[in-house]
Amino acid sequence: MDKTLFTADSPGQLRELAFDGGKDWAFIPNSLPESWEVCGEIWPLLVQAREELARLDGMGRYMPNYNLLLRPLQRREALRSSSLEGTYATPQQLLLFEIEPKEPRSADDPASSWQEVWNYSRALELGLQLLAEKPLTLNLIRAMHQELLAGVRGSQRDPGNFRRSQVHIGSERRFIPPPPNEIMSCLDALEKIIHKEKKIDPLIFCFMAHYQFETIHPFLDGNGRVGRLLLSLMIYEQCRLNRPWLYLSAFFDKYKDEYIDLLFQVSSKGNWKDWIKFCLRATIEQSKDSIRRFDELLELREKYKILLNKCRGNIRLNRLIDHLFESPAITISQLAIMCDISYPTARTDIERLISVEILVDSDMSERPRIYFAPHILEIAFND
Repeated sequence: MDKTLFTADSPGQLRELAFDGGKDWAFIPNSLPESWEVCGEIWPLLVQAREELARLDGMGRYMPNYNLLLRPLQRREALRSSSLEGTYATPQQLLLFEIEPKEPRSADDPASSWQEVWNYSRALELGLQLLAEKPLTLNLIRAMHQELLAGVRGSQRDPGNFRRSQVHIGSERRFIPPPPNEIMSCLDALEKIIHKEKKIDPLIFCFMAHYQFETIHPFLDGNGRVGRLLLSLMIYEQCRLNRPWLYLSAFFDKYKDEYIDLLFQVSSKGNWKDWIKFCLRATIEQSKDSIRRFDELLELREKYKILLNKCRGNIRLNRLIDHLFESPAITISQLAIMCDISYPTARTDIERLISVEILVDSDMSERPRIYFAPHILEIAFND
């Protein structure tokens, strides 16, 4: 790591260490500040970000079933956060894997990538479940990490435990995080300040905490994904949202180089201003994007309800429509179990929805045969 890039404004210290038979430098971040003054050029962005986040939270607050809007957001977050780490899956592949999970036969099996994305969704659900029971803790972070790496690439890299060896970031050791003997003190300080009264806007503090976690880099693998999971949970908790509506991985993925560079600039130059501005831009863009998707999904749902009334649909088909907005894929067996009906009746229901172009048959899987809701998929996942 090039120590000459670090200035006197760096919020941490460099420590010399032995590395691959030679010497290098590791960065140990200071504890996060308890106050931070918002400069003039950040205020307009902060005001707009708060307004858009409030609009986003308000849209879902009075929904009879908030999962109609929340589940598509969370699946998209799993896909985009995973793609930041070079793990790719399509929405259809993820939905198929959710319906019919199967253990990958090898690391090269496409199902391996599907399971990694699925694990991200499961880790998010686990984090939300644990957060409902107690405040955000290091144990919660460890539990999400263990769920994230269960049965996939990285499962041999001590899931659920903080690292006990040195790591580096980048092929040429562009950044070296704290040595293992410094990790717990850094994490303990982070946990304490999360729960401490601070003179920092809560949204801005969440961005600072995200930087701090990524800089500590406490795991052997999966730090980026856990850090983005943690960011979503913290925004939900610290900003007191009704539900965890905001997910920023799509923006971070879109501007990946800027995301990485600005994280480094905080460490090397103490450049909090540009990092905070970047994250506020992300909040504004992703809040607007989610609101647009919500509007389109609700409009489509109303269109489908009218369509079913015209073709004399029943309560069961209306229930199926709501299921499709939560998960835009279905099998005949799934529908039969969900509605406690016979397989032939479920097949007839599926065929009716195909006839009005709400569902389409897919050739992705012969057993089970899977049917997708293409219009919902397009709104929920397309860029």
